[in-house]
This record gives sequence, C-alpha cells and structure tokens, in this order.
Amino acid sequence: MTTVTAEEVAQWMLNELKNKGILHQEEATNYIANHYGESFLYVNDNGNLSIGKDVKKAFRKLHKGRAAWERDGFFWGWV
Repeated sequence: MTTVTAEEVAQWMLNELKNKGILHQEEATNYIANHYGESFLYVNDNGNLSIGKDVKKAFRKLHKGRAAWERDGFFWGWV
C-alpha cells in the first residue's frame, strides 16, 4: 500500500482549481476525507472541517501565489 503525502493531496487541489476555476472548502474536505483520509483534515476553532496545515502549505507552494482564499465564500479562486 502506498502512503499518500500532503503534496499529493495539494496537487489534487491544484488540479481541481485548474479544471474548475474555483475550489470550495466543503467540496475539498469531503473529497479529501473520502479519497485520502481524515489525517489530512482537522476541525478548526469555528468547529468546521478544514484542510490540514501541511496540505495548505504544499498547496501554496504549488500555486505560487496565483490562487487566493475567499474568506466570505469559503473557496479558492485564481488571482
């Protein structure tokens, strides 16, 4: 069995963003939980399921500042 890395999860996020132009937090957390495992997620201070810091760090490296988090809409989009 191969071990999935945070970088692989981040690459999936980037691919989704490239294909759809937008990536909603809820969609991403559901997919990650079902396909990669809940070890890449955590419950934030507001009680919401969130993407792990290691995945978000890898995602930032991959998109190189070309994507931005929209706080009000809970999604990533292109800058």
